[in-house]
Amino acid sequence: MGLALVEELMDRAWPAPDREDAGGWVLRAAGGVTQRANSVWPREQTHDDESAVSAATQWYRSRRLPLIFQIFEDERSAGLNAVLDAQRFTRQSETLIMIRPGGTLPATPPDGLAKAVEISEEPSEEWLRLWWSVDGRGGDAELEIARKILASCPSIYVLVRDDDGASAAVGRLALVDGKGGIYCMATEGEHRRQGFGRRVLGALLEAGGHRGVSEFWLLVTASNTGAQALYRGAGFAEHGRYLYRQARLRRGLSGC
Repeated sequence: MGLALVEELMDRAWPAPDREDAGGWVLRAAGGVTQRANSVWPREQTHDDESAVSAATQWYRSRRLPLIFQIFEDERSAGLNAVLDAQRFTRQSETLIMIRPGGTLPATPPDGLAKAVEISEEPSEEWLRLWWSVDGRGGDAELEIARKILASCPSIYVLVRDDDGASAAVGRLALVDGKGGIYCMATEGEHRRQGFGRRVLGALLEAGGHRGVSEFWLLVTASNTGAQALYRGAGFAEHGRYLYRQARLRRGLSGC
């Protein structure tokens, strides 16, 4: 997959409810829930980056949100980065894009690691609460926005339980045009480093394989070396990177 295609898949797998196409840029807002859904995707280069940045500033100001850009690491970003550097935009949340072909699945861990794997096409309340407890920012209102983002794309949801029946880890596979995006990988604190995340990942890949997914992608922060090792062990390889550039750091937003 080329980077431009991955960008399109990412946008469709995690779409902002409030969006506007503005001269090749896509302005996205979701009440502050996740950086991706509240950032500018500079899909195409503009003829006047400074004017476009000024217009984007007003768009986000009217929604009482900071101006954030999702900047991909390629030659298209050079001019915009120069403008953002001059305006002293911060750099944060560097993220790896990792790709894996469909077909061969990673080895399944021993059954003793998790007695129950639950697969559904909608997130249960238990699934949502576990994911939000690990990766969410905000209360019930923000969770409802996140729920709508999840529901906007056909997806597969996996929840893994421990031997006592307690929910241990969750994950989501977004299905877009025959491709599958791994999202919302979250393990409850007391269950970490016990193989539950690997079990979730394997279940998502298997479910995608049954649905004919030809390629998988996922996003992982550059600082999360443990998760990167898990994904490389499952056949994923780095395909590109992006980071977020913010005008003024007023509050942190979650998610890659």
